[in-house]
Amino acid sequence: MTEPDAAPRRNVDTERLMGLLSEMARIRAFEETAVAALESGLYPGFIHPSIGQEAVPVGVCAHLTEADPLLSTHRGHGHTMAKGATPTGMMCELFGRASGVCGGKGGSMHIADFRVGMLGANGVVGANILIAAGAAHALKVKGETGRVVACFFGDGAINRGPFLEGLNWARTFDLPVLFVCEENGFAATTRTGVLTAGDGPAARAESLGIPSLTVDGNDIQAVDEAAAVLVGAIRRGEGPRFLLAHTYRLTGHTSMDAAGYRPEGEAEERWTRDPISRCAERLRQAGVAETAIAAVIRSAEEEIEAALETAKDAPWPAPEAAFTDVQDLGAPVPTRPGGLAR
Repeated sequence: MTEPDAAPRRNVDTERLMGLLSEMARIRAFEETAVAALESGLYPGFIHPSIGQEAVPVGVCAHLTEADPLLSTHRGHGHTMAKGATPTGMMCELFGRASGVCGGKGGSMHIADFRVGMLGANGVVGANILIAAGAAHALKVKGETGRVVACFFGDGAINRGPFLEGLNWARTFDLPVLFVCEENGFAATTRTGVLTAGDGPAARAESLGIPSLTVDGNDIQAVDEAAAVLVGAIRRGEGPRFLLAHTYRLTGHTSMDAAGYRPEGEAEERWTRDPISRCAERLRQAGVAETAIAAVIRSAEEEIEAALETAKDAPWPAPEAAFTDVQDLGAPVPTRPGGLAR
């Protein structure tokens, strides 16, 4: 399902494509604004941008509902927003404010919004794959048919144990889960290709009996069409599916990573083929006016600008909030001398 860059297509649904462009533009604007705010000292810490990878979450989440759980990675802003979380709630979360989607406690790398089915980002590479398998198994045990668990991870996760464990469990029990590998070519700062044996993620999924599709992850139409096929099969009770989306991270691993490990000019060349510019070009080829395309992108930017202003003025959490959302295990277990439980 991979096709050449900006290849013209007949029968383009321009209304749907404009909607997908809008969602990608919102994610891009959010992350660029978040990076700039961090660099300006408006909030502490660091973030993992997904700039350049917007087509994957948008194309997949276009086929999910709020009832479909989603598991994300440390690079999870795009997944969270595509699943339906508001940019204002997300920006407030990065700023550590009380009105953040996690009350200011999760921040970027552990952002979540249960109200839209986004069960959380995860700072442990690959750990979300097992959580997704568990969530899907829970749905099956409860007899909740027709729902899909979506799990995003990068190609750096495929060489970790949870990948094999999670996919094997999902296939063994025919669980309703869509595994989405965003293959951007890097495991943090290392090329995944030099550390990956065999034919890669899709071949590994197929070896476990999980049907897969491979797409150009920077082509929003290709992702949209592939996700429709895979999600449809899962909803019909046909078991797990795997989507391998070839994409590219246009920034460093984190907002502070200059990505000096990449050859000079590599990222600059990929900027000419990023998913937003390619989508805009396809819309132009389909006859959509440049002013209409620009208006969609500007509307997204204005929405995120408003979210930033709200976050800057939002109240801090009350001190007593530190004691909420904490599991109470009761009184400590008495111990013997040396720390052993009696």
